[in-house]
Amino acid sequence: MKRIDIDGVGLEVAHIPGPSERAPLVFLHEGLGSVAMWEQRGRHWPTEVCKATGRAGWLYSRRGYGLSDPVVDVRGPARWQGEWHVGRHEPDYMHHEAWRVLPRLLDALDVSSPVLIGHSDGATIALLHACSHPVAGCVAMAPHVMVETISIQAIERAKALYEADPNGLRQRLSRYHADVDNAFWQWNDVWLSNAFKAFDIRNECASISAPLLLVQGLDDEYGTLAQLDAISSKALHARRVELHDCGHSPQRDQPELLTRAVTDFLRHAP
Repeated sequence: MKRIDIDGVGLEVAHIPGPSERAPLVFLHEGLGSVAMWEQRGRHWPTEVCKATGRAGWLYSRRGYGLSDPVVDVRGPARWQGEWHVGRHEPDYMHHEAWRVLPRLLDALDVSSPVLIGHSDGATIALLHACSHPVAGCVAMAPHVMVETISIQAIERAKALYEADPNGLRQRLSRYHADVDNAFWQWNDVWLSNAFKAFDIRNECASISAPLLLVQGLDDEYGTLAQLDAISSKALHARRVELHDCGHSPQRDQPELLTRAVTDFLRHAP
């Protein structure tokens, strides 16, 4: 585990050793995730998929998550502080991560054209990065390319649980974040804002030329197959996997099937 400084902000980074001949896997976490949260139910799926695909891996916690530095004034007025956006997130926060932060981090890690594996918000960031930067492949698990009512309803329920019982959801999340309030509110506030209702990156997906694998759990409480349909209509070469008995986290609910799908997808990738 180490920290990488990007324009004065420290980001938590972890490395999974592996062969250097093939493009490494870079894992991008969900809206409440972190480096630590990739380990669920006693298993570390990134390590498993790195071993299965014969590749090294990198994980990092975005600003305000895990052990990375917090977002300044996370519920305050939205504004820029040097190269970083602070205060409440605005609807383009995932664009900022994909196009400004991630390229700088990859440069610092001396990683070029990786395979991006993103989950939820991380999947959206992976898609945005792949539409404008070279990647060897992109795996988008439970991506969000537009706002669905089911997503907002689930996020409203999460807010109610977080506020109602400090020993419930908040306590569980505190295992994965040094500043759990920073992690929760940066995600929850923007998703429930009026401005975010217009979030839509379907057209951007038409620019993705790299190999693309889309994964959706059929019992996902945060999204539906409409997300994959929207991406597939723009990126016609995309492959898709629909998982039964699977909620919002395929790496937790169906890890073996997911590893098999990713391994098959990357078999001929650089």
